[in-house]
Amino acid sequence: MSRERPFVGIVLAGGRSSRFGRDKLAETVDGEPLLWRPVRALAAAGCSEIVLVIPPTGAEPPIPPDVATPIRRVRDAEAFGGPLSGARAGLAAVTAGGEDPVVVLVAGDQPSLVPSVLRELVGQLDAGHRAAVLVDAAGRTRPLPMALAASPALRAAVRLLEDGERRLRALSEVLDAAVVPLDAWSRLDPSGATLIDIDQPTDLPEPRPARPPSPS
Repeated sequence: MSRERPFVGIVLAGGRSSRFGRDKLAETVDGEPLLWRPVRALAAAGCSEIVLVIPPTGAEPPIPPDVATPIRRVRDAEAFGGPLSGARAGLAAVTAGGEDPVVVLVAGDQPSLVPSVLRELVGQLDAGHRAAVLVDAAGRTRPLPMALAASPALRAAVRLLEDGERRLRALSEVLDAAVVPLDAWSRLDPSGATLIDIDQPTDLPEPRPARPPSPS
C-alpha cells in the first residue's frame, strides 16, 4: 500500500442533528467544537485539502486556526438532504476544475478518526477500486469513513439521487467498494475508535482530566 498517495478530505457537516436536539457539531469536546476533530484527523492523515459541506443557508462554522491544510466551505444545494446529497456537493466541488482526486469522506460527528486508518482506505484505491469501506466487529460494512475515486463517485451519487435514493451506503454498493476487514485495520486502531459517531449527548466523549500543574 502506498502511504504517499494524495487525497482530499470531505467532511459532511450539514445534518439536522435531530436526535441530538441541538447543533451537535458545535458541542465542545476537550475545549474545541466537535467538528474540528475530524478536520484535524484528515489533516494529520496528510490530505491536500479539506472541504466542509455545510447547509445552504446559515452561519459558516469556524475552522481550527492552527491547521495548515487548506480548508474551504461548500454549501449543499439541498437543506438537510442527507449524507448522499452532501457527498454529491462535496464531490462536485473537488472535481469542478477538471480534477479527479481520491477523496476520503467522513462525518462531522466522528470524534476519534485514526489518521492511519484513513490512509489505509486510500491505499485500497491503488489496486483499482473506486471505493473502500471498513468492516466493524459485527461483520457489517460501515458507510463512513469511505475512500472514493471522485469522478465515478460523483456520477454514481447523481444517478442515485435522481432515482430517489438517500442512503449513503448505496454509493459504496453501486461502486462495488473494496471491504477492509477488521483484522486489517484494527492493528492501527485496536479500540475501533474510527467508527464512533455522535448521535445523542450521552455519546460525547468524556472530558480529559486536566493535567496537574508542574512542580515549580
